[in-house]
Amino acid sequence: MAMTLRLPDDLDAKLTARAERTRRSKQELAIEAIREAEERAELSVHDVLSELVESDAAVLDYLR
Repeated sequence: MAMTLRLPDDLDAKLTARAERTRRSKQELAIEAIREAEERAELSVHDVLSELVESDAAVLDYLR
């Protein structure tokens, strides 16, 4: 799916420099960054839920 992404000049310059340095396209780097951010967000939610289950195990057992 097509999308236009408008970046501030400073981020565009950094992305351009990294693309040139790594010989990858700006699009490829942006997609990779979005995927990594999504993975981190998912891990954070999973970690929080795991912590809650562990810390509230007695309450959850009682409710069962």
